[in-house]
Amino acid sequence: MTSDEPAGLEPGDQEGPRTIPEALVIAASQFGDDEALVDGSTRLSFAELATTVDEVARALIASGVGLGDRVALWAPNSADWVVVSFAIYAAGAVLVPLNTRFKGDEAGHVLRSSRARLLFAVTDFLGSNLVALLEDVPGLVGLEETVVLDGPVPSECTAYKEFAARAAGTKQSDLNERRASLTSGDTSDIIFTSGTTGKPKGAVLSHGASVRTYLAWSELVGLRRGDRYLVVYPFFHTAGLKSGILACVLRGATIVPHAVFDVASVMGRVAEERISMLPGPPTVFQSILNDPDFASFDLSSLRLSVTGAATVPVEVVRRMRDELRFETVVTGYGLTETTGTVSMCRHDDRPEVIATTVGRPLPGVQVRVVDVHGQDVAPGDSGEILVRGFNVMKEYFEDPDATRQAIDEDGWLRTGDIGLLGDDGNLRITDRKKDMYIVGGFNAYPAEIEGIIVRHRQVAQVAVVGTPDERLGEVGVAFVVPRRHQVIDPDELVAWCRENMANFKVPRAVQVVDALPLNPSGKVMKFKLREQLAG
Repeated sequence: MTSDEPAGLEPGDQEGPRTIPEALVIAASQFGDDEALVDGSTRLSFAELATTVDEVARALIASGVGLGDRVALWAPNSADWVVVSFAIYAAGAVLVPLNTRFKGDEAGHVLRSSRARLLFAVTDFLGSNLVALLEDVPGLVGLEETVVLDGPVPSECTAYKEFAARAAGTKQSDLNERRASLTSGDTSDIIFTSGTTGKPKGAVLSHGASVRTYLAWSELVGLRRGDRYLVVYPFFHTAGLKSGILACVLRGATIVPHAVFDVASVMGRVAEERISMLPGPPTVFQSILNDPDFASFDLSSLRLSVTGAATVPVEVVRRMRDELRFETVVTGYGLTETTGTVSMCRHDDRPEVIATTVGRPLPGVQVRVVDVHGQDVAPGDSGEILVRGFNVMKEYFEDPDATRQAIDEDGWLRTGDIGLLGDDGNLRITDRKKDMYIVGGFNAYPAEIEGIIVRHRQVAQVAVVGTPDERLGEVGVAFVVPRRHQVIDPDELVAWCRENMANFKVPRAVQVVDALPLNPSGKVMKFKLREQLAG
């Protein structure tokens, strides 16, 4: 089945800015004295943010960074991250964000693959010196300089203030000329995938696609001027970078970066900064709801949330509305290769649509659901989701073979996700293709099973993975986190599952755990659960 949205305009032809740096210039003019960025003692208006960005952009040009050069950023969410990223864009360079949980070899792969000339990093994050992790990594000959944003500065590196002082070597008119030369089709970022199917690959994203996607995204979800947005998604991910930083600048909302998620600190900042927008994967809200101090949290400022995953359990959406008191909860779907967004519910959709689907494709984006032979399935049947439109990446950076495997000659991107399209055009994600397992010939989708189990009154969170079985080929194992003050009996939960789902879906074992392993984006790292079973 195919969902065809109107083809619409080409990237950059939409009303509004053509590029990301132009978006900030417009925001400084439109929103001027409104608060743009809050991080500890740092409080910048949109006008002040634009001025600070220009200073760092001039320093980049003075340092020899040219149009299209790659500049890497390896740091936790912070005000400096926001400033440096916009400065990279304004200088006409390409941003290459690095995952803060990377080890040296993983970071080295990204730096080598992107041929980054310059690296901004920190030397003190969660007890780790990120720069030191690169000391024994081979092949970084193209990396000319490392600038330390925060922490002790090694002798071979440059302090951030020292770097910024180079701005005096570039005229503002030269920066303005550089910024004006950018087009909507120029590359803005190379964002490396998580590497679940091998070495991470660099998705090449453009300015026009980024702006057009998040103009639409922010309008559909209801983000507005004056919202105060706590960005718990890491900035190195499209969720934090695009639906966080960029969306705020496009709409005049305040960016409040948050470096490391934990319930107490997040809830503290919600109260202190009167946060109105709090997005996150379902695990974030399940953790908040299950916190022993939940009753003490001041949630009165919360208005809007956007959540998403392979599927979002209906129970989680209900509890977000009833217990967290969000006026609006919206779900959506996307991946790095689609500039972070494919489809969105609309903020005025009926609750059952928001709870059970990820909405309709963005205008100008097409979605197909196909079988293993690439043929469209019947309406309501499951298959692999394909996407085509302005939001699809340009390519995998300097990897034509991987690009051909991902995008066919007609421009359709294979997502690797399983889903179905309803007659109303709303998309439902069933699961990741790679997470599906087969029980005695029946396809079992963990996300569907998790959505049922999380309805159990004693279960706060659950993750289901397949494990080998001599008789059935594979069977499911459920890892469950109990709700506050609850004790789960594994045998009783398995019996409950037998009463509430088809037999082939029932996990053959339940393991009760204190917490599920999460990546920095808050998604469950199921490979670790599989390793635990195998070990």
